[in-house]
Amino acid sequence: MQQVPRIASRLRGLAMAELPPTYLAPSLHPSVTLSAIQSSSFSSTASVGANPRRDKSKNRGVSAINRTGPRTPFTVSRWPLPKPVSPKDMQPRETNPNHGLWAFFPPNRQPLPTPAYDNAHGRPWAIQELRERSWEDLHGLWHVCVRERNRIATSDLERERMQAGYGGFESQDRDKVIRSTMRNIKHVLRERWYAWEDATRMYKRGYRPENFYGLEDVEVEQEGVEEAQAKEQ
Repeated sequence: MQQVPRIASRLRGLAMAELPPTYLAPSLHPSVTLSAIQSSSFSSTASVGANPRRDKSKNRGVSAINRTGPRTPFTVSRWPLPKPVSPKDMQPRETNPNHGLWAFFPPNRQPLPTPAYDNAHGRPWAIQELRERSWEDLHGLWHVCVRERNRIATSDLERERMQAGYGGFESQDRDKVIRSTMRNIKHVLRERWYAWEDATRMYKRGYRPENFYGLEDVEVEQEGVEEAQAKEQ
């Protein structure tokens, strides 16, 4: 009811009949009703937007997830910093001329082999030739092939890095021959594996080599006796 005289004074002398109902006064003039209401922010702390880059975490730097490291400055004045040594003052290291890693390099021990060296190779090993070799020979030949392919791959990467522009065709041709040899070695070993499986299966069934030859002799003798009996009759 106290708001009606205020509204009437603002309307400058309008009749009371022309005034709106009293229950509509707050909606028509919100400035009158909201002037006495407190309009402060909910939080009493400083706005976060004032300094968005400010770090408010006291434990920042000790988290294993963020991996930021401690913010506390550390000093290293207690220990002297190492000084770089000139390569001229360093003592040369002695290399072993018979080191095993030299096998991954060409005979001239250069990072890039010559095209003549990569092209100097023969044909791949045939399957019939590998069948006559022992397990130790096949294992050693496989190791040589793996080492040679490693050397070829290393030289190809070095040639691509240096953009040499030569030797790519010869190295690919040499690699094809080596892969063919390795494929034939796998074929021979697969044949031996299947033969071992068949022999194991026959042995479990009671087959013995000496029995096999004995049965053949008995069958031949029985056939000879039957033929002799047939002639006598």
